[in-house]
Amino acid sequence: MNRIVIVGASAGGLTTAEALRRAGYGGVITLVGEEPHLPYDRPPLSKQVLTGEWEPERLVLRGKAEMDALGLDLRLGVPAIGLDLSGRSVALADGAEVPYDALVIATGVRPRHLPGSEVVPGVHTLRTLDDAVSLKARLLPGRRLVIVGAGFVGAEVAAVASGLGVKVTLLEAGPLPLAQTIGEQAGHVLAEIHRGHGVELRTHAAVAEIVSAGGAVTGVRLADETVLPADDVLVAIGSVPNTAWLDGSGLTLGDGLVCDMFSAAPGVYGVGDVARWHNPLFGTAMRVEHRTHAAEQGLAVAHNMLHPQTRRPFAPVPYFWSDQYGRKIQAYGHLRDHDEALVLDSDVSQRRLLIAYRTGDRVAGVLAAGMSPKILRTWRALIAARTPWATAIADTTAA
Repeated sequence: MNRIVIVGASAGGLTTAEALRRAGYGGVITLVGEEPHLPYDRPPLSKQVLTGEWEPERLVLRGKAEMDALGLDLRLGVPAIGLDLSGRSVALADGAEVPYDALVIATGVRPRHLPGSEVVPGVHTLRTLDDAVSLKARLLPGRRLVIVGAGFVGAEVAAVASGLGVKVTLLEAGPLPLAQTIGEQAGHVLAEIHRGHGVELRTHAAVAEIVSAGGAVTGVRLADETVLPADDVLVAIGSVPNTAWLDGSGLTLGDGLVCDMFSAAPGVYGVGDVARWHNPLFGTAMRVEHRTHAAEQGLAVAHNMLHPQTRRPFAPVPYFWSDQYGRKIQAYGHLRDHDEALVLDSDVSQRRLLIAYRTGDRVAGVLAAGMSPKILRTWRALIAARTPWATAIADTTAA
């Protein structure tokens, strides 16, 4: 292979490029990024950047000298707009056509918007460094922030903003935060934690419209006609895989770039948030939006690309974490579509929580807060071994 093109200059794309170089690949690596910034870390955007603990420069994953040492053909600030699969070339917004022998698609996701809210000053989404810098400037004591969506991004921003003295209202369309993903028991605990820190949490809250006047947002109108005053609104209602540029390419798209255990098509690979691939450990297709996963998948793809004769299925135990109110919430496994969520330990006052998840007759995941690393390592091993549920519960409760 003379040229590998990686579209997406975030953690997954950069990790793939570094892994290729470490493995001895000496050809051209073209790294394409929509944003003008050097590759940077995204998890701190909703935490350390908003609190002011970190300046934006600290997020950069590799400095200029380290990037230069990789010898990349770096195309930043230029999004990909099309793919010629048969001709093996990527079209860029600046008119360039970049040929490839192998292609890595790591274009991530973009935030969902409420219809009509995109151009209202004071309405924010949080995905990029520029988004975080813009929102941080608005989080001042006494200001009113309404957050639409109580998922992990919304919850993290609520925790940060309330700690900065902002009056926060957190809206959840369902009965509890994150109940669809992590179960009602965990949702109850998270709800109490938010309320205990002064956040006004409203569930079953359907948003009718964003209210504005004088060229700025003034509030959020709910379906029941309640108007919640706001100086700023954060829309955190999930994300959409960045696959629009692949429409008509011939690749299979469906909640992301559809891959098997190895690739999306001969010579085409998916990495990170955009990739929906078959995980043989759980026997299901999944798309994981988390930093750790993106890096692990980049390593796996680099190996399989350079060593097809010894290629390995990518079968990780997914991991994610969320920092809220000084407590790290961690999870291993595949929590979605679980059949049972069993609370093994819960103490809201101590912000301690341990929940195991069953899918079929196997232990599928674990979520914990305030627990020792040893406990989490034990559960991760049980998930990786596809341990029967009854055995896992008996072993851990006996210990």
